[in-house]
Amino acid sequence: MLSKTAEYALRAMAYMAAESGQPASADLLAKKTQVPRRYLHRVLQDLVAAELVRSRSGPGGGYELALPTNKVTILDIVNAVSPIERIRQCPLGLESHTQLCPLHKELDRAYAATEASFGRVTLKKLLSSTSPIKPLCEVE
Repeated sequence: MLSKTAEYALRAMAYMAAESGQPASADLLAKKTQVPRRYLHRVLQDLVAAELVRSRSGPGGGYELALPTNKVTILDIVNAVSPIERIRQCPLGLESHTQLCPLHKELDRAYAATEASFGRVTLKKLLSSTSPIKPLCEVE
């Protein structure tokens, strides 16, 4: 359901949240999140444009969260790079479908439920999990 771009953005944001206060270079982020560096660069640009991430160049620079972890949800991250596409009208363009047909109505309900679920989970909540497994990527 999620695009690869959204998955990559979630990995990068989870890593930066876990390493809060320490800017991370694109090379380090690519290595730690197992995301191809060239692809990650585009994802990071989208996150900066959405004001979820700050970038600083030069020595000691890199990428870091622009907001506290309790203010950033999974939905914020997904919407910044690859929003979930809701179904607002007939995808087939059928004029007789003035409302969504039962199939597309059910699909849109699932997308709405996903958005609601993602909107309830912050980076802080992910990091405060009692699971011994770190969210989305390993942090040493």
